[in-house]
Amino acid sequence: MAITLYELDGCPYCETVADALDEAGVDYESVWVDAPHSERDEVKRVSGQRAVPVLVDDERGVTMAESENILAYVERTLA
Repeated sequence: MAITLYELDGCPYCETVADALDEAGVDYESVWVDAPHSERDEVKRVSGQRAVPVLVDDERGVTMAESENILAYVERTLA
């Protein structure tokens, strides 16, 4: 899958991004991460930090964090 969303269950920022992807009709894979920051090694590996949400767009070579940035990217590029 070209789009991957790293998210945490119950995270309102993650839910907002997932809703935006759904509304835009974007197919994506969710990777659910652990609540403790110290256990988010995969997120750190792909993005250089441990916060979520993180969106990875393999097709365009884009990895980004911060929900506001991701929402703008979804609207501008993926919708």
